[in-house]
Amino acid sequence: MSSSDPAIVVAALYQFVTLDDFEALREPLLAQMQRLDIKGTLLLANEGINGTVSGTRESIDALLGWLKRDPRFAELGHKESYCDAHPFYRTKVKLKREIVTMGVPDVDPNRRVGTYVEPEQWNALIEDPEVLVIDTRNDYEVAIGSFEGAVDPRTKSFREFPEYVRQHYDPSRHKKVAMFCTGGIRCEKASSFMLNEGFEEVFHLKGGILSYLERVPEAQSRWRGDCFVFDNRVTVRHDLSEGEFEQCHACRMPISNADQSSDKYTPGISCPHCWDSLPEKTRASARERQKQIELARARNQPHPIGRNPRETSNA
Repeated sequence: MSSSDPAIVVAALYQFVTLDDFEALREPLLAQMQRLDIKGTLLLANEGINGTVSGTRESIDALLGWLKRDPRFAELGHKESYCDAHPFYRTKVKLKREIVTMGVPDVDPNRRVGTYVEPEQWNALIEDPEVLVIDTRNDYEVAIGSFEGAVDPRTKSFREFPEYVRQHYDPSRHKKVAMFCTGGIRCEKASSFMLNEGFEEVFHLKGGILSYLERVPEAQSRWRGDCFVFDNRVTVRHDLSEGEFEQCHACRMPISNADQSSDKYTPGISCPHCWDSLPEKTRASARERQKQIELARARNQPHPIGRNPRETSNA
């Protein structure tokens, strides 16, 4: 890495793998992250590991090497992007029921999933008129970028996805289904659910949108817009550089330059998406958080840690 390159590597990683002792992994993993000055959040559950972390090149390599010394993580994959400073403020390892929450007990990607599609083959698949293409991400993510012709389920959370599928699609009519998400984990789990529901040919984009943006030239791309990411960069462009969107600290929605010019936008407190809908308790919390941010800035102190209801998941 040259002196002009960004100093921080952002690594999005996940693996579905049975971890019967996942609770016991938390403390040693957290200790490694803290020792290496790695920021971000990793989730552990019986079904695997998921999260996004940031650190120097040496620190990220060391963490991945430490994880892969466990034979169960030998095939752990990750995707990288870069920025000038840590996009996270905290270091956390959380224990969860699921590493991506769908809430359907019988879905187990460790047993079976759909067919992986490499980014280089994705265009040909989604251009097939017989293929139903579904964006499995949430509505606020889809709103700022998606693939041409993809269906937006308009879900607020992944928990809504199973019911959306059951209400709108029929395995006897929708013979081929292709799905995608940010990093590959959500659509992999969605593919397992679809197979359980009786859909026969189910495909999902290997490595998710981030791998597609990394490996498919922009001139050949079927992606339109920015890609939402679960860190302080908010979005990335096709070249994986930081996008121009900010994030409303009150409702966590991505906000454009036009949103920030609105008379309904108050930095840190409200935006055009939430100005008339936030509960007063949330609005008061946002005001206090913004006050602490401004005080820290005036004193040249580190950014205070605050509320973030959409804490990192590379979905």
